[in-house]
Amino acid sequence: MQFLRRAVFFLMMASPAFAGGLDLLSSTQASGGLKEALEQGANVAVDQLGTKGGFLNNAKVRIPLPSALEKTRPILKMMGKADELDNLQTAMNRAAEAAVPEARTLLVGAVKSMSVDDAKKILSGGDNSVTRYFESKTRDALTKRFLPVVTEQTNRLSLAGQYNQLAGKAAKTGLLKGEESSVETFVTAKALDGLYATIAEQERAIRANPMQAAGSLAKKVFEAMK
Repeated sequence: MQFLRRAVFFLMMASPAFAGGLDLLSSTQASGGLKEALEQGANVAVDQLGTKGGFLNNAKVRIPLPSALEKTRPILKMMGKADELDNLQTAMNRAAEAAVPEARTLLVGAVKSMSVDDAKKILSGGDNSVTRYFESKTRDALTKRFLPVVTEQTNRLSLAGQYNQLAGKAAKTGLLKGEESSVETFVTAKALDGLYATIAEQERAIRANPMQAAGSLAKKVFEAMK
């Protein structure tokens, strides 16, 4: 909380609307430092998650089976087919890992287009402010980019197709809603959640230790805010 109060004060004083002791350049520096940190975070997140094991071997972002599928495990185990669920979960996470590199350009573009007002909202918005910003700027576009990649991966397993058929019928009757209506929409949603969470984690790490920042402006701004 102390960091956030100082950050808000710094940015408010840097804005012409609050006519403080810092000029417009200081406001630009503050938003520029945040941009450097977020661009670094976006690139690190894509590099970490967009590789084999990026999701599957990371408990924080590993994608589970849809709850409706997980509930069938006891039945499939009795039939000697529980490994089909494990294979599907592996495929789901591999699909997310394959899709994540598609995000780099859009994420970096969202950072570069950030305004000073956007920076204020992020710095004063709490722990989920980074996630909210990236979701508002990129989620719809990334969903469209991720879906074909995810679908190509998950379609290789018959269980995914079987689930989609049953889930599609259940969705029409209102028994299933939203992202669980198909394997690919579920994986895409969870992949994006994990991606945004990882970027936010990187940004928090730079807040806590500005020397982790790759850019000199980010180091300067975040050190001043400590």
